[in-house]
Amino acid sequence: MYEQEFKETIQLIKKQDEWRSRTINLIASENVMSKTARAMAGSDFAHRYAEGHPGERYYRGTSFIDEIESQLKANLKILFNCNHTEVRPISGTNANEAVFSKFVKREDVVMVNSTPSGGHISHHRLGSLGKFTQNLIDFPLTKDGYHIDIEKTKFLIKSAKPKLIVLGKSLFLFPDPVQELSDLCNENNIKLIYDGAHVLGLIAGKRFQDPLREGACLITASTHKTFFGSQRGLILSNMDPDNWRKIDRGAFPGSSSNHHLDTLAQLALCTYECMEFGQEYADDVVANARTLAEALDRYGVDVEAKEFGFTESHQVAVNVRKFGGGEKVSKSLEINDIILNMNMLPHEPLKNHDHPDGVRIGVQEMTRFGMKKDEMEKIAELMKECVVDHKSVKEEVDRFRRNYQDVKYSYDDTVGKDLK
Repeated sequence: MYEQEFKETIQLIKKQDEWRSRTINLIASENVMSKTARAMAGSDFAHRYAEGHPGERYYRGTSFIDEIESQLKANLKILFNCNHTEVRPISGTNANEAVFSKFVKREDVVMVNSTPSGGHISHHRLGSLGKFTQNLIDFPLTKDGYHIDIEKTKFLIKSAKPKLIVLGKSLFLFPDPVQELSDLCNENNIKLIYDGAHVLGLIAGKRFQDPLREGACLITASTHKTFFGSQRGLILSNMDPDNWRKIDRGAFPGSSSNHHLDTLAQLALCTYECMEFGQEYADDVVANARTLAEALDRYGVDVEAKEFGFTESHQVAVNVRKFGGGEKVSKSLEINDIILNMNMLPHEPLKNHDHPDGVRIGVQEMTRFGMKKDEMEKIAELMKECVVDHKSVKEEVDRFRRNYQDVKYSYDDTVGKDLK
């Protein structure tokens, strides 16, 4: 009865693959796996359960995933120089939920980055954190809006006495002041959490900051932004065993049951690639982001944080209010096969969330396809022609993108060929 609809859905999947291979994807929260890792999707692990820890499962038939998961955890400990790793969350928000559920009570005060200043929705009243407390206060910012005002924050910590502070954000151009706040947090028994979802690959590549060394008690993250893995979440920590046991129970059974073994196996493969190529990749990502920002600035586009060198991450923030705002500009670019998202900027009121002044650009995926500084200059030119000059650049975008189809910083050229 539904065979035709079944076939039509298959065609939609194929159309997505074909279309996205022609686009310049600048969504800051996305990336691609290597072809070899991607080819492992749909293995028998997609059908299986493995609740609990390796060697301590509630299900039988888990010997192979036990080996894979154990090695993944060992590799992450090496990569991030930490004592504890939790790989069972299936998203970054799921990882945050596991932490918040164990360390936040209804009456607790929690300090976060506001939505306009880049805070993730899971840190706010309508998101995961709001399930556990509504007593949220925002970090005070410096005048530019992209840095936390450290002295005002210290004063607020002393007066508001938060139980938890959450650093890290979704609009994340510069490192957060982990080291500057960690001593005060330790003195007042405040847990300092670092949401590294966006910058996890840059942390792994030693190119951003090292939150655990600087004093964060743990890192939560997703694994598919600058860390070019499958779409999952993880938690990293050097905290004491008693507190880590709380995280363990927060992850299972607190926020997950089965933890999607097929994507876990893919993450294990991608982690080897990050260990091999991660530092080179992180260097290229940051260099590309700065090159793109500088080129857009030369074209008269209002790139944010110019006085600080535009960015130290994979992201570029742009005020496009004079071109009609983030919603209009992002739609115009999408018509021309340049994909990014509208985004609030720190100066905006929360009511602007549906019609913000800004767009957010991420270069991590195009970097993975082998684009370097010259290509960033070309992307800036194409964006300028579309947004400033109101030209159609779709055909030129498609021609340009054809030359960048192979995933770099991977084992595709060696292991991938052996598997064919």
